[in-house]
Amino acid sequence: METNPDTLRALSERLAALEAETAVRGTMARYMALCDVPCGALEGETLAALFADDAVWEGIGPQYANKFGRLKGRAAIVAMLSRYLPPSPHFSVNVHFLTSETIAVRGAAAKGRWIMLQASGYVDAPAELISARLEVDFAPADNGRDWLITHFRTERLFDAPWQVNARTSNP
Repeated sequence: METNPDTLRALSERLAALEAETAVRGTMARYMALCDVPCGALEGETLAALFADDAVWEGIGPQYANKFGRLKGRAAIVAMLSRYLPPSPHFSVNVHFLTSETIAVRGAAAKGRWIMLQASGYVDAPAELISARLEVDFAPADNGRDWLITHFRTERLFDAPWQVNARTSNP
């Protein structure tokens, strides 16, 4: 098989896009795991490490635009998210599931779309299931390996009551 520079370039571009998709997926998985309560599976990881310095995080649509608004900058985003996470007594349990994934990589930019299901038990309110549409933009980190969130958009689709059953032992 003859090595053609155009073939090598095309293969290199395809490999870079696949590696970027994997890194984007990893960033989202870490984000969701760090927002789960209880957390601890990602020792040493921080939400701040997942966002670009000038990132934007916003709630869109009728239910989230007013609740969350639009935040700009890593510090503002992490401060808002921290209000919901331990040691804050907001959630007794909070678990995120992502589905319907699409990730498009175009050079040094990527856009991911997911449907999220969030099972939330609250300290002072009834538990609920929440579904949201996520649209998230990413850019490569300086280390050339990871991808950072540059624009996170979340839109609530529905919510429903959920009964949390405490277990005292494993089945």
